[in-house]
Amino acid sequence: MKNFEAKTFTLGEKLTDEQRAYFNQYGFLHFKNFLSKETVQLFLQEAHRVEKEWLDQGLEKMNGTPLKFGKDVAGKPMIQRMCFLSLHSQILHEYLQDPRLQALLTLLEPNNNRIAEIEKDGLVFNHYINEDNSKFSQMGWHTDSPRDLFLGQKILKMLNIGTHLDDCPFENGGLRVLPGTHNLSKMKVLFLKKQFIDHNPDPNEVGLNIEAGDLTVHDGDLWHRVEVCPFTGEKSRRRVMYFPIIQGKYSPKNENSKTPFYHKLAKIVQK
Repeated sequence: MKNFEAKTFTLGEKLTDEQRAYFNQYGFLHFKNFLSKETVQLFLQEAHRVEKEWLDQGLEKMNGTPLKFGKDVAGKPMIQRMCFLSLHSQILHEYLQDPRLQALLTLLEPNNNRIAEIEKDGLVFNHYINEDNSKFSQMGWHTDSPRDLFLGQKILKMLNIGTHLDDCPFENGGLRVLPGTHNLSKMKVLFLKKQFIDHNPDPNEVGLNIEAGDLTVHDGDLWHRVEVCPFTGEKSRRRVMYFPIIQGKYSPKNENSKTPFYHKLAKIVQK
């Protein structure tokens, strides 16, 4: 595994030629200090406010997507994967209107792309922690685009945008990517590794040194995983929000939406 000295950038309201070229070559971008420390704390407060409301209501799904539950260090229930979060927070809804995020729409061709606030799983809040009671400490190798197959749709290009709310230096595990794999054939996008099941390190994978407030972007065809933190307890906590940028037919979700088949397989690969 390489401690890849990935180039970092600053995201403005327009992408630079250098940023586009880097993304086209490697399949990801890392923007530093996208959010202030104060905004990070505000977003965490909003996420945990909604989490408490959903726990109090006994919710198990949101718009057909199952929530992922675990227990915190005190043994109390927690939601380790929430979805459609911005539909329950005006602050997070407004965040998705940030002009800098809109600039990312132009990374995909053709330029008929949109932020999927009420499609797919919307704005997702992942809460990783390495504890005995935790049900979510890592994620196996996977690509994001093939989920369209489970919906009986053609695989379309997409992006996943990560808003990082905790520091996660390289040695703490976290995001691992295989640069350039977004340019492989569709067969290798599907079958280069065992989707979600394979957790083994790859000699060509790279890790990022992430700080709270950073933003990452990766192509939906890029192979990536989440490495478990070697530490336990508070030092292992990693909270990150993701939303997709997608194209194709508009398919909003609501409270009557069915659970996609790939979510029903989640218990098999959940760790």
